[in-house]
Amino acid sequence: MIPRSTGGGGIIGTREKIVDAAVAILRGGASESPSVRNVAARAGVGASTLRHYFPTQRALFDAALTQVYVEAMPDERISDTTVPARDRLVQCLIGLLEPFSNETQARRTWQALYETFIAPEATDAARQGYLVIARQAEHRIESWLSILEAEGALPPGDTRTRLHLLMIVVDGLSLDRAFPELHSREEVEASTLRLAVDAVFGAGGERLTDDSPGSVSG
Repeated sequence: MIPRSTGGGGIIGTREKIVDAAVAILRGGASESPSVRNVAARAGVGASTLRHYFPTQRALFDAALTQVYVEAMPDERISDTTVPARDRLVQCLIGLLEPFSNETQARRTWQALYETFIAPEATDAARQGYLVIARQAEHRIESWLSILEAEGALPPGDTRTRLHLLMIVVDGLSLDRAFPELHSREEVEASTLRLAVDAVFGAGGERLTDDSPGSVSG
């Protein structure tokens, strides 16, 4: 693993190494599970050191998944006015699917989500942890919608309703990625996101097409 540089140019600290290791395992396919032992070994630290920074498996998973989302959703794309507004929003929404990038990874991520936050034995405190992750995504989508409204590309409207619609669609697509592929997934995802984005923008105005610059299918 190549060390990341901090904002001041120095080498990252132990906590960041642990998070990077967990992210690498989460993205790595079926060969390695994101257990405390595996993450500690990949980060080059002892299990006790890892526990110092992340006392629970949930805390480690929260940090890793949050890091995946942060890396997958650079906000610069939403402000690139050389690309049609609807295409920009679709591109950003595609970024939310990064933790579910293939069938194996989607299954692993959803299994971890279930075991950590949904299973009967999950505590209320653990379920509250899920809200941290969900709010990361919500804040990003809300900021994208605000940017498009501010530039006049998106008509003013009920931001919360629009946000919930887009979150539900993205959640459904992420779950679909965990199942065997029965169709051209890329094509179906692109068309589904276009429909959702069209609903957000409302009737009229520019429409997203396969030939639009920056469209996810092109």
